[in-house]
Formats: sequence, C-alpha cells, structure tokens
Amino acid sequence: MNKALLLLFGLFFFWLPLLTTAQSYLAGKLDSFMQAQVASEKFNGNVLVAQSGKIIYQKAFGYRNYNTKEVLDNQSVFELASLSKPFTAMGILLLVEKNQLKLSDTLRKFFPQLPYSRVTLQHLLTHTAGLPDYMDMLKNWSAAKAASNKEVINFLAESRPVAYFKPGEQWKYSNTGYVLLASILEQVTGQTFSDYLTKYIFRPLKMAHSRVYLSKQTGEQFSNYATGYVYSDRRKRYVPPDSLLTYNFVIPQAGIQGDGGVHSTTADLLKWDRALKKNQLLSPATQQQMLAAQVAIDPSSGMYVATGVQHYGYGMGVGQNKYGNYLWHGGNRPGYATNLIRYVAPDVTIIVLANCTTSDNTSQVLKISNGIADLVLGK
Repeated sequence: MNKALLLLFGLFFFWLPLLTTAQSYLAGKLDSFMQAQVASEKFNGNVLVAQSGKIIYQKAFGYRNYNTKEVLDNQSVFELASLSKPFTAMGILLLVEKNQLKLSDTLRKFFPQLPYSRVTLQHLLTHTAGLPDYMDMLKNWSAAKAASNKEVINFLAESRPVAYFKPGEQWKYSNTGYVLLASILEQVTGQTFSDYLTKYIFRPLKMAHSRVYLSKQTGEQFSNYATGYVYSDRRKRYVPPDSLLTYNFVIPQAGIQGDGGVHSTTADLLKWDRALKKNQLLSPATQQQMLAAQVAIDPSSGMYVATGVQHYGYGMGVGQNKYGNYLWHGGNRPGYATNLIRYVAPDVTIIVLANCTTSDNTSQVLKISNGIADLVLGK
C-alpha cells in the first residue's frame, strides 16, 4: 500500500470519531430544544432533520390518540393539510410531461359549465387564477356531511360566485384552484386522485406509509394514524375539532381533495424531498420549473408573511433568509399543522408534523422549524 493511500486511511480514521461526536452533540442540542418545546409549548407531534438526505435527528413526542393514550412513533401517519398541494402539482406536471396536459390548457376545457374564462393550469398552479374560495359554500353545508370535489364544482357552476380578480393580475392563495387541479387529473386519467398519486408518486418513491385518505367519506381506518385534536379553553383539554361548534366546517371539508387529503410520515416526506432534489419523477427541466420563482407572492397574505416566502412555483413556496435560499410548503387545519422546508445550499431538510393544535398552531411549527434551523445552520 503506497504512502498516499495510507495517509488517506489515517485521516479518515482520525476524523471519523470527531465527526460522530459532532453529530451526537448536535442531536443532543436538537433534543434539548424539542424537549423545551414540549414542556413550554405543549408540542405534540413528530420531527425529522436531515443533512444531504441523511437523518441527523428524528423523534416523536406525545400521543397519537388522546382517548386511548396511544403514543406517537416515527411511523405515525399525519394529515398534511395544504402540504398536500406539492403532490397535486406533481401529478399535473407528470401529465404535462406525458403530453396529456398543457400548462396553457384552460379550466373551461375541462369544466365548460364554470363561468371563469381564460383561467389556465398555470394560473391554478401558481395561485393567480383569482377564483372564489370554495369554503364559502361550506357555510351553508350540513356540519355532519362530507362534501366532495364534484359538489364544489357544482356549487361554482350554479352559484357563479364572482372572481376576486382577472387571471394573472394578482396573487391570492387558492384552495379552490387545487381542488380543481385534482378534479382535472381525475378527468384526464380516468383514475381517482388517490389511485393516481399512489401509482405514480408514492409507490415509485417507496413511500409505503403515504396515501390520500378521506376518512369522513370512507370511514376507513388504518394503523398508527395520528388523530387530530384542538385545545378547548372551556374544557381545559384537547378534544376532536368536530366536537366543537367553532369547527363545524371540519367534517364537510374532510371529503375534499387536492388542496389537502394526503397523509404521510416524516420519513416518507424525506423520500419526497429527495425525489425533488434528485429529479426522480420529473425531467430536470420540468422539475426546475416546479421549484422556480414563477410568481411573486402578495406581501399582504398572512400565512406567507409568517414564513418569509417571497415567491411561489408550482405547488412550492420559494424564499430566502439569513441561511440562504429555501423551498417550503406547510399546512394547517383544525387538529393539524405541518411544515417542510429545505435550505438549498447546505441541503438541510426540516420536517415538523403536529396533531394537537391551538388557535396559533401555524406559528408553533414555524417557530420550531426556525429554531432547528438556528441550531443546525447558525454560527
């Protein structure tokens, strides 16, 4: 063995213990931070931190079911809420690459009964369509019945609520747009949204614990499900959101998909993040479009002001802060708050999923994500 090779081996075995010690020290700092969040902020959920795809910290805190006192573990499955939108966007872009769709295709090509002209798939993907909020229809919906995408479309066609602005004129976060994208996907493929995502995204990426799950429609149950809870000030404990009048829209909304509906684990979401990094599903050119700054975000939009995101791609937020450029999406609905962010240059991925929330649940997961970034990337 020559001297150069002996030197390399020597350096490797010299630095390996130091590297292991540094990683253990960082994991300890992260755990101390998370234990403080559990103690002071009552955080209940799962966290994963990875560097270049390698997990450096992963842990579960609290219960997945408060009634039975079953605890969360790293395989627990959470509702992602709006963190589902990147998957919807991916489904559409896969069809674009197969020449089954074009970004210039109009909404009325698929749903001519809708009154919104000149709205394209590009507008729907980037939240620039100006469509009215479908959640307005839920105000008059039975609190005990789940609505569906078809019923949302029928409501828009029959009630013809006025658009907020002309397509492309402004930016406004739109759940309606992503409901329509999921419905377009079903119309074009002849498959359910759930089956399509399973076949072309979850299965190829070996995301074995991920699925589209509409519990209030099917009544289906599966193991290790993290049930969502909200804190009741009056009862002084966590309760299911549909047990409170304040959240009478929860059951109707639970049957709608595209803007939400995807359920997953922290480990599966890391596989998803690596797929975006490595162009595993899309060509490099299309993947670059998805993660590019397609449109500037309206600075008055509350959720995005909180995250610091300045632009939106196709189903992904694009931002920059003191640690550099990052890709982001989160989700929020009664009982769940989710957050996935990757800092591009250092390739650090942070995933936070919560299933017991307060009225300020979005800020809690953002605070945790930002605190982890400070520990991992801060100087």
